[in-house]
Amino acid sequence: MTVLPPRFDVTRPQIAEVVAAFYALVRAHPVLGPVFAAHVTDWEAHEAKITRFWANAILFERAYDGNPQRVHVRTAEVEAGHFALWLETFDGVLHQHLPEPTAQSWSALAHRIGRGMKMAVSDRNRAPADAPKLF
Repeated sequence: MTVLPPRFDVTRPQIAEVVAAFYALVRAHPVLGPVFAAHVTDWEAHEAKITRFWANAILFERAYDGNPQRVHVRTAEVEAGHFALWLETFDGVLHQHLPEPTAQSWSALAHRIGRGMKMAVSDRNRAPADAPKLF
């Protein structure tokens, strides 16, 4: 079995630290907080799941099994405009908790994932005959 190297230099404890710091801010955020609070009842379990997501995306751990895009599309409270707020908050946490090269690399990955989710959320109510919204 071939083991892939991490996408960039970050450890699993650093991933968990970023996730915890991010969700602490999200819970207090005037726009994002209520959206998450409507769906997350166990923050510890949610943060562990998202830590596994990022460990999979960055470290190739294969510890995450889920489809975050489907979850966001199916959640009516999630709007396309939320992704800019999410990314702004996430970027701030990355730059506060990580060395700059690592923060930049992770930010680029988060923005790529965020663009895909934003497009999917924007298109969830699109009629089949309508052209998709490409951002």
